[in-house]
This record gives sequence, structure tokens and C-alpha cells, in this order.
Amino acid sequence: MRIGELAERAGTTPRTLRYYESRGLLTARRTENGYRTYDEDDLRLLQQIRTLQDFGFELEETRPFVECLRAGHPAGDACPASIAVYRRKLAELDGLIAQLRTVRDQVGAQLLRAEAELPGGPEPRCELGHEHDGAHDSGRDIGRDREHRRTTTGG
Repeated sequence: MRIGELAERAGTTPRTLRYYESRGLLTARRTENGYRTYDEDDLRLLQQIRTLQDFGFELEETRPFVECLRAGHPAGDACPASIAVYRRKLAELDGLIAQLRTVRDQVGAQLLRAEAELPGGPEPRCELGHEHDGAHDSGRDIGRDREHRRTTTGG
């Protein structure tokens, strides 16, 4: 297939494919008249690169996966270099998650402090109109809640 068809099937642009080629991630074969040609293996390679980039991998981090695919491993990740990249990415993500938890805790503490300083105390929280377990409250749900409270509290 030619570059335009590959780009369309891979959900990218010919310019991106030429860039990948310049970086050594994609290898084009040439016809007698100089047109680039590709095959289904190239499409799988591009799908692997795009999936990894969707996961947050930098383009250069995809190189071991590309090499693994070229070595004949169908998923492109059953090679030591690919596994090492996975491990580095997981460590990076764990660090980011820890940072986000710290920031969340700090923002939560600031919110509690700010609410406590409001004249008259924090606003009451009303659960009506909010989603619960993916379903919206309705008159029937409210009535059922009242009936449940009446029967469980004796009132």
C-alpha cells in the first residue's frame, strides 16, 4: 500500500509517517518510480506506536516495541527492552499518582479550612438531584428512601 493509504488506515498523516521514517521507526520500500510502499506489518507497527503514545509514551520510548515487532514478536512487548520501558513507565506513573494524592490531600485540607471560615459554617450538602450509583433521583426513589427510613427507624 502507498503512504496515503497507510496513513489513513493508521489514523495519521503521511507527514507523520515520513517523520517516523526519518527517525528509523518505519522503513519504507520503494517502487521503481520511487513511491513508498508498505504492508500489513507496517500497519501493525504504527498501531503499536499510536497505542503506546495514547498511553503517554514518548515517541522514542516506542523504539524497543518497534524493534520487538520487527524481531517477530506479535505483540511487540515480549522483549527485554520493551519490558524495561514498561517498568520505567509504571514507576513514572506511580510517582505521578503519589504526587496527585498529596496535592489532593492538600486541596481537601484547604477546602475544609476555607469552609470552616465561612460565616455561619459550611453550606449544608444536599444529596437531592445528584447521581447515585449511576441513576438519577426521582420522586419514586425519594419516596422509597423515605419509606426505608420510616421502616428502619420506627418513624
